[in-house]
Amino acid sequence: MLRLPVKNLKKGMIVAQSIYNHHGGSYLVKGSAITPEYIHQLKKIGIPTVNVTSADPNFQLQPPEDVVQETTRIDAIQHVYEAFQTVEQEGRLDAQAMETVSDNIIRDIIQRKENLVQLTDIRLHDTYTFAHSVNVAILSAMLGMLCRYTRKDMNLLTLGALLHDLGKIDVSTRILTKNTRLTDSEFAEIKSHPEKGAEHIHEMDHELPSTSILAAIAREHHEHIDGRGYPRGLQGDEIHRFAKIVAIADVYDALTSERPYKRAYTPNVAYNIMKNVNIGQFDPDGYAIVKKCEFGKTEAPTIVLFANLEGRLLPKAETIDLAAEPRGAKLIQMVVADNELRHFIHELSIDPSQYLQEA
Repeated sequence: MLRLPVKNLKKGMIVAQSIYNHHGGSYLVKGSAITPEYIHQLKKIGIPTVNVTSADPNFQLQPPEDVVQETTRIDAIQHVYEAFQTVEQEGRLDAQAMETVSDNIIRDIIQRKENLVQLTDIRLHDTYTFAHSVNVAILSAMLGMLCRYTRKDMNLLTLGALLHDLGKIDVSTRILTKNTRLTDSEFAEIKSHPEKGAEHIHEMDHELPSTSILAAIAREHHEHIDGRGYPRGLQGDEIHRFAKIVAIADVYDALTSERPYKRAYTPNVAYNIMKNVNIGQFDPDGYAIVKKCEFGKTEAPTIVLFANLEGRLLPKAETIDLAAEPRGAKLIQMVVADNELRHFIHELSIDPSQYLQEA
């Protein structure tokens, strides 16, 4: 995939990522061939760059299949747009439509989980929230599936992700689309959106399922596990597990999306930022001891996760077969040296080898 300035586009190039309009529909769907009229319209609406599959217009390579169908994504963006508008104008929500969107996203992910995940796209400044909410829902659903959540929990998590930024209807569009540094008062208004979103959800208690959980997702998706987030400075397990997942998806999509004030980071750079720069923001994995290692799977053994990265024992140790996990072989970041292990045992007052004993 190659990002080109609109002025450098040529007839026949294939669009690699969709461009969405202010109603949540698409100006240009990925897989479309560029025409002179498309180039004229893109310039007219102010789109500076477009992702194409190749710089050679004669090499019409189609983009890879996404984890959700394009029709599912477009339908979801349209429904999120309509839902936010209806809540803002009438104080109500078509909950059934939103639950259907959630169900369709999960259906696609289950059926198409082998496909490439392409969460980024091109959005106009005033439509960012809607496409972003759908991307966050897609990624949250995928993380929920990796956590082996039940279908009921998956639906609730995905619905909560779709509505996580609902409070932004109370934030000035001027602030949401501002491409320069926010003033203290403007940032304070931005920071009010989690509480306002939770309030809107609670007001629709008769329309939405499990509003306490959905409200927690909206309220807590900017909390950090170290207590430095907002609006309430919650820590660790004070934050709802679904909100922790939505927080990861929220930051990842923001980092990999192009905005007026920043370029889009590639997925690997976004991952490194989240892992190494945003320390204390997300749940880490932790320390584990190898329980079983099979021939041919030495890089992905069965482990027992017993402590977090801060060295505190988990309430309950968890046995994980890394060979059964996506990218399992890459989940081991380091091996603790003998001197570090002795210090670790001293600090915990426990020998991790006890986790090797069968129950």
